[in-house]
Amino acid sequence: MSAAEDDMIPDVVEHPIGPELDLHTFRPDEISSLIPEYLAECRKRGIHCVRIIHGKGSGALRTGVHQLLAKLPEVRQWIWPADETSGSWGATWVILEV
Repeated sequence: MSAAEDDMIPDVVEHPIGPELDLHTFRPDEISSLIPEYLAECRKRGIHCVRIIHGKGSGALRTGVHQLLAKLPEVRQWIWPADETSGSWGATWVILEV
């Protein structure tokens, strides 16, 4: 890769912030920083009810997400499983402090 091409690659890739975070595109070791940053940005934007999609799988990612949510003071509550139309066992609703 040439220096000019290297300069064209952004250092940070920004994802749109909305009321849903799909973890399928992230590695499990990224969630400990990703989720708190995402929830903080949601609160800044006035989004206080979000859905985290962790998938059904073996449950390891879901367990990690739930353990992390339990430690975050900005999380008022989390609800798992989500209702049938929102991902059921593969998603968790998160209610944030206002």
